[in-house]
Amino acid sequence: MDKDLHKYRMICTLTFGDIYGQIIVWLIVIFISLATTLALWSSTRQIYALATVGIILVLSLPFLLFAFVTTLFNHIEFAPMEEDASTRTSNSISRTSSQKPAQAAG
Repeated sequence: MDKDLHKYRMICTLTFGDIYGQIIVWLIVIFISLATTLALWSSTRQIYALATVGIILVLSLPFLLFAFVTTLFNHIEFAPMEEDASTRTSNSISRTSSQKPAQAAG
């Protein structure tokens, strides 16, 4: 039964270039919200300006996190390990399990 089990290595191939576009889009969203804030800023509409920034940030953060997480998941690979590497690992485990612990003479 142990022979049917395969060991896998997790490989992450994510690079900065993969998320660069997402960061640029979110920076554009932030700058648009700040421009909206400055447009609404007056002595009577300050609360609306602050609420606009808050709403835009709160609504855009879940989409940003969803994009980051799905991009990360798309760049995670599970590759089977070579037979010689997995047999070396199992041999060293069986070798250490067959040894008896040291006992004090007495």
